[in-house]
Amino acid sequence: MRILLSNDDGVHSPGLVALFEGLQGLGELEVVAPDRDHSGASNALTLNRPLTVDQHPNGYHSVDGTPTDCVHLAVNGLFGEPFDRVVSGINTHANLGDDIIYSGTVAAATEGRHLGLPAIAVSLVNDGHFHYQTAARVVRILLESTRALSLGPRSILNVNVPDLPWSELAGFRVTRLGNRERAEGAVPMTCPRGKQRYWIGAAGRGGDAGPGTDFHAVREGYVSITPVHIDMTRHESLSGLRDWVDGLNGLEDMQA
Repeated sequence: MRILLSNDDGVHSPGLVALFEGLQGLGELEVVAPDRDHSGASNALTLNRPLTVDQHPNGYHSVDGTPTDCVHLAVNGLFGEPFDRVVSGINTHANLGDDIIYSGTVAAATEGRHLGLPAIAVSLVNDGHFHYQTAARVVRILLESTRALSLGPRSILNVNVPDLPWSELAGFRVTRLGNRERAEGAVPMTCPRGKQRYWIGAAGRGGDAGPGTDFHAVREGYVSITPVHIDMTRHESLSGLRDWVDGLNGLEDMQA
């Protein structure tokens, strides 16, 4: 099995190193990750300049681009042999609920899926203890499973692991995405040259965070595993929207 590892925290992230070490012996591993932190990059793809790829003494490759760039290049040009799957992580912080819209970690996994490969995004719900080895062990268990799993087209697994020693995990739970409350306000600051600047405010707390959600599972000490389908169509609204648009068409006929 050939596995592509990537992330959004950068090629030197301790989470990426822990993932690489934790998957040793499972198959042939290749690492292609951004040359710096690209947290919050979402699915950005660099189209306005060529990209540079460097290989490091440890064998990892870095790209001066986004997580999506990394997976796209790795699958579509850097290596002669194809990959069997993509794993993105271990992200230094949670990717729960609405976080996945912004997450470069999730974006790297979805790019792999767009290119036809099963993919997992894994994040540590960090509370300051940095139990990356726990998250790496979770990924290994998922990859070692011999049971067939079909998620359907354009789908990935979004995995969030509590920041706990392995022995303290409560288990695994299949969850749905919750959502957060409104983010905190922007934080103003003044730069050394006297110009006003702003930090983006902290993410909101869990709003929809009850039983069944990813927020609730990790709060209870469980690994949250959420199947994510990359189809943003609001299917249940199609019928009502068609009726509404038909009404607009009628108005056009009347005005004519």
